[in-house]
Amino acid sequence: MKLLRIGAPGAEKPAALVGDAHYVDLSDVVTDFDEAFFGGGGLDRIAPIVAERAASDALPIGDQRLGSPIARPHQIICVGLNYSDHAAETGQAVPSEPILFTKSPNTLVGPNDDVRIPRGATKPDWEVELGIVIGKRTSYLDSVEDARDHIAGWVLVNDVSERAFQMERGGQWLKGKSAETFNPAGPWLVTQDEVPNVTDLGMWLDVNDVRRQTGSTSTMIFDPYFIVHYISQFMVLEPGDLINTGTPPGVGMGFSPQIWLQAGDVMTLGIDELGAQRQTVLAPR
Repeated sequence: MKLLRIGAPGAEKPAALVGDAHYVDLSDVVTDFDEAFFGGGGLDRIAPIVAERAASDALPIGDQRLGSPIARPHQIICVGLNYSDHAAETGQAVPSEPILFTKSPNTLVGPNDDVRIPRGATKPDWEVELGIVIGKRTSYLDSVEDARDHIAGWVLVNDVSERAFQMERGGQWLKGKSAETFNPAGPWLVTQDEVPNVTDLGMWLDVNDVRRQTGSTSTMIFDPYFIVHYISQFMVLEPGDLINTGTPPGVGMGFSPQIWLQAGDVMTLGIDELGAQRQTVLAPR
């Protein structure tokens, strides 16, 4: 299945994608795609409903807004420097274990919502990433293979960053990652059965129609299953939590001279089988 949330900010309705441009409304059977939904076996419960309604009750998406395909999670965990070529372009060593940091959950916005530069920013940057959505409470997994049963699905994310805040204001990555609108997600949550090999998906990101990032999940240092197992040794992951798994090379800080986002720029990005996004960059409010 491909799950989406459709409607105005704060009033999104849970739905499932039918074909490429239609959906079935699930708001009469699902309150939201949130912790209660994933933790309560919601994916299994709605599967037959989606199959039944897809044949006769599909509606066109048209120009309706898409929200993040998941409601605000308990936490967003990020993995830093998870592509060796990205680590090289930033001048940092390839990590021997995953580098973990948090990102404020209220950064989450829809796939085509505007991204706003924060006040005082001088180095706003982009990062196309694979996101993992947790499907059940996860703690102290015994093996990497066990992680498969704890993942609800995959989602495209843009881990927008402010590098001066991240690197020059105390060395705390949280500061550079947590401005409002800094985590566009979607267009849909794609369940595991829809993606034959999540470790071999092409990734790309353009700024103003100029290709900046080209990569593949195949070059991750730590794959998604390892990441979930690893994180579970240090904290409890709740259903609906989001993990951003790192970005391939081509971020603004990696160019010489460096390139930073400006008001009016347009980012477009995508991952094979997970869809595409488009964001316009706004000046600080």
